[in-house]
Amino acid sequence: MPKAEMPSGALLLLILRVLQSGPLHGYAIAQRIHLLSSEILSVEEGSLYPALQKLLLKGWASADWGISDTNRKVRFYELTAAGRKQLESEVSDYNRVSEAIQAVLKNA
Repeated sequence: MPKAEMPSGALLLLILRVLQSGPLHGYAIAQRIHLLSSEILSVEEGSLYPALQKLLLKGWASADWGISDTNRKVRFYELTAAGRKQLESEVSDYNRVSEAIQAVLKNA
């Protein structure tokens, strides 16, 4: 199955949602998105790490160094309270826009 291109603005929403379940390192975040999307969405490192940096700068996530399952030193990212609030807002906005698009597709 061909890889689907990530819709603009969706990556931050997906990372926030994946981190809602608990702290993860970058590779695990990308893998979780890939698996949960039925292997349709693929997150490249060149997009993932700038997005994670953006979450840190906005205060929506925090990061600490730790050891991965494969015994490697990695940075684990975790949602902050501001990140949880941002996730709620992003999901609400996404649902509103998605419903509007569906209405146009159905009724045009």
